[in-house]
Amino acid sequence: MTQPTAYTGRPATPAPGAVVPERRIARVRGHARRLFWSALVVIAVAGGVGYFTGNLPAQFSAWAEDWMLWATAGALILLFAIVPYLRWLSRTYTVTTRRVIARSGVFGRHRFELSHARGYTIGERRGPIQRLWGTGTLTLSNGVDEPLRMVDIPSVRLMHEVLADQVEVNQILAHRDSHAIPIIDPGPPPPLPGR
Repeated sequence: MTQPTAYTGRPATPAPGAVVPERRIARVRGHARRLFWSALVVIAVAGGVGYFTGNLPAQFSAWAEDWMLWATAGALILLFAIVPYLRWLSRTYTVTTRRVIARSGVFGRHRFELSHARGYTIGERRGPIQRLWGTGTLTLSNGVDEPLRMVDIPSVRLMHEVLADQVEVNQILAHRDSHAIPIIDPGPPPPLPGR
C-alpha cells in the first residue's frame, strides 16, 4: 500500500511492516561567519610578522629576536584561529529519515540523538544578525530529555520545515505500523484433492 500519486514531491510510503533503510537528509554545521574573527587574527598576525621580521624597533631588538616573534605569532594563530576552527569543524548536526544526531567534541566525542517517531517540539530563534545571514537557532525538545540546540544553522527556515515534515511522516508511519494487520506465513500450500 502506498500513498496516492496526486501528492507530488513526496516519496511513496513503504508498505506496512516493511523494513525501510535510514537515509541521510542533511548534514550541517553552524554558519562559518563565526570564524570571521579568526580570519582577522590570521591576517593581522601575518602582516605583523611580515613587517617586523628583521625590522624590530630598537627598544625591542635589545632583548627580542626574530624567533620570539615567530613563536608568539604561532601561539596566537594556534589559540585564536586553529582552536576555534577545530571547534567549529567538530560540531555537526545530521538529519536522517529516523532521527536527528548532534555530534561535538574535538578530543572527546559527545553524541546526542532525538527520534522523529517519538515526536518533539521545534523552537526557532533568530536575532537581527542571524536574519541578515539567513541563519538561526533551533531548539528541539521532546519533554523528557534535555533540549537539543542546533546553534546558528544555515537556511534555518528550510531546516525547520524538514524537521516538522519528518516528525509528521514518522509518527504517521509508527501509528500505521502499530495498527497494521499482522501477516501470517501460511506455510506450504495444502495438497490438491484426489492426488
